[in-house]
Amino acid sequence: MENDLFEAARDAMAKAHAPYSKFPVGAAIRAEDGKIYTGANIENLSFPEGWCAETTAISHMVMAGQYKIMEVAVIAEKLALCPPCGGCRQRLAEFSGASTRIYLCDETGVKKTLALSDLLPHSFETELLG
Repeated sequence: MENDLFEAARDAMAKAHAPYSKFPVGAAIRAEDGKIYTGANIENLSFPEGWCAETTAISHMVMAGQYKIMEVAVIAEKLALCPPCGGCRQRLAEFSGASTRIYLCDETGVKKTLALSDLLPHSFETELLG
């Protein structure tokens, strides 16, 4: 089932706007409604003030009225098994649970599956803030 997420992330990566880093990234999120929301990194001249692929995908999900991530695939053109950056790990945690599956991909497909808690073992939890 994660193959459709890989394909969506790969397709999103092709739309990345990364003229400064030359490091295209794509992400795909399956939300609680079963739909897939995608994103690519988008840079601007005030580098590094752009936004990540995961951030873009989360934005699309939220704008569609969804707030729960079930699983995520990430792919980078120049780095196999590229994990989400630290900021995106916390952004994913905002809309996920500790057991949410994160699929790390290379150009052929999903190569590693982790739980979000493996990537961010001590995330800020919204319940702690009240």
